[in-house]
Amino acid sequence: MIDISVTGLVKSFDLEKRILDGLTFQVDAGERVGLLGRNGAGKTTLFHILTGELSADEGDVLIAPGRRVGLISQIPVYPAGYTVEDVLRSAFARMSRLQEEMDTLAERMAGGESDVGLLKHYGDLTARFEGLGGYDTDTAVNKVANGLSISTDMRSRLFDELSGGEKTRVNLGRLILEDTDILLLDEPTNHLDLQATEWLEDYLTRFRGTVVSISHDRYFLDRTVQRIIEIEGGKAAFYSGNYSFYAIEKERRYQERMKQYLKEQAKIQQLEKAAEQLRLWAFQGMDKTYRRAVSMEKRIERMRTVEKPTKARKMDARFASREFRGDEVLQIKGLTKAFGAHTLFSDIYLRVTGGERIALLGENGTGKTTLLNMIVGREGADSGSVRQGPAVRTAYLEQVIRFDHPERSLVDTMLYEKRNMTPQSARNRLAAYQFQGEDVFKSVSVLSGGELSRLRLCMLMDEEINFLILDEPTNHLDIAAREWIEEAVEAYDGTLLFVSHDRYFINRFATRIWELAEGTIHDYPMGFAQYHAAKDEERRASPAAPAAVKRRDTRTGRGSRSRQAVRKQLTICESTIARLESSAAALDEEMVVHGSDVDKLAELYRQKQDVEARLEEELLRWEELSARLEETESI
Repeated sequence: MIDISVTGLVKSFDLEKRILDGLTFQVDAGERVGLLGRNGAGKTTLFHILTGELSADEGDVLIAPGRRVGLISQIPVYPAGYTVEDVLRSAFARMSRLQEEMDTLAERMAGGESDVGLLKHYGDLTARFEGLGGYDTDTAVNKVANGLSISTDMRSRLFDELSGGEKTRVNLGRLILEDTDILLLDEPTNHLDLQATEWLEDYLTRFRGTVVSISHDRYFLDRTVQRIIEIEGGKAAFYSGNYSFYAIEKERRYQERMKQYLKEQAKIQQLEKAAEQLRLWAFQGMDKTYRRAVSMEKRIERMRTVEKPTKARKMDARFASREFRGDEVLQIKGLTKAFGAHTLFSDIYLRVTGGERIALLGENGTGKTTLLNMIVGREGADSGSVRQGPAVRTAYLEQVIRFDHPERSLVDTMLYEKRNMTPQSARNRLAAYQFQGEDVFKSVSVLSGGELSRLRLCMLMDEEINFLILDEPTNHLDIAAREWIEEAVEAYDGTLLFVSHDRYFINRFATRIWELAEGTIHDYPMGFAQYHAAKDEERRASPAAPAAVKRRDTRTGRGSRSRQAVRKQLTICESTIARLESSAAALDEEMVVHGSDVDKLAELYRQKQDVEARLEEELLRWEELSARLEETESI
């Protein structure tokens, strides 16, 4: 059965360019499809056509009869005074109508009516109500709210007072509760933390309907889709697999087309040379060769069937790194921050050395952005201190990008903020970030979120830095732009601290994880894969505590949480020390074995020096943590 059928779809917003140009595809019932394409390719436009919010200029769109379509893209307007709870429960509108009708019939029967038809109708309504889960709505709402990190406090807040990301989460929850047949998801993970994203992935694997997802989250696509439709040049290309399959297959197809094109060009060049010779002979009086030359040239034109395959032009700029002198990049001591009665974090001690690549993880609302703002001096601390090394030069890409003068054009913004730059060099630099032609004269105020990120990066990468701080750097960027920024970060050799929910990005760069939870930071000196495994091990080793114990821990307050956090960090530190000591011993044994190989011995000696340096750092950290544990236990 076909759920969605699109044939010859054409849509344009101006006379010169068609966004969709003969788009044709179909989606079968129960399929999981990823919809890919560069920003501006027409993916969201297609979704709005599927839901009837936009009309197509040409072509046909058919949705299977009786199938309900739900779109998470635009936030619906709800009545004034609607709380988050009201929005979530609006998903049960059908059941509410059934409930009202059942109540009316119940009142009539209580008043003495005993008509057989009335009783039968009431029984039918009750069966439908029960079949739709009418008696389990509270359980369903609680389950979805917990999965998407919609807290009890948040459920009582007015919907209009929420941030854009919070509204997106609530609307996604409402859509899931509606039990829609066809889910259209437009960047569903953009405002979800890792926990909520993983919950959504698990939900979609169990969902019995059809799913079409626009997403730039490669992990999400790998886990949730079985087929890729890519919109390119207004038309559709199809790939029978998840994102990883698509990436390999797209490159294979490109190489195949290039090979075919080059083979054709070689044959054409050979024939053109022969045709030129025949014309030369015809010019010298051999009339018959002229007709042969004309015939050969017609044959050449018929052969020109393969266009030269092209790849999207990549941005080729890089961060300008500055040499770092000194060991210490950042020192955080006893840092505490609260807003009113709500404490984000307290009594944090952390140290960062040169060259580290740290991912700051945590659920939305735990204070990750606040901590970054405190590190760069935009936010003050309630107590404690943040100190950067004297040779540190920091660049910060914030999550919400603002410019002081959004009315200025892109090129004027560059010239005002980079006083030593000429108009031509500003345009050259903007071109490296894919702002070309008339684009450079656009006002900053009309740029999309992804374009604002590119413009800010364009300005940051012109500076010599050795401490780079990124807050959600891949948000609003398409996959091509994400891969570009990953290449730029890969080439950057300074210290990196970043907040991200993009698991590809975290897995590629993080060598150390800071997990912000329960009012403190848990330090994991390891990459993302090892961190994930460690968290799974922690969950298996720590069964849920009884409710009475939880209440007692809550009453003990901040001191108890601080002790638990220090003990956990101390355990991780001791494990790291044991591992490094084992590595040093293994290197000693190898050095004995390769005692006669000078080159190998030198390499092993260098490795041992690195291990011993890391071991010394961990021992110092162990001493600091032990002292802090003694302090917290004396409180």
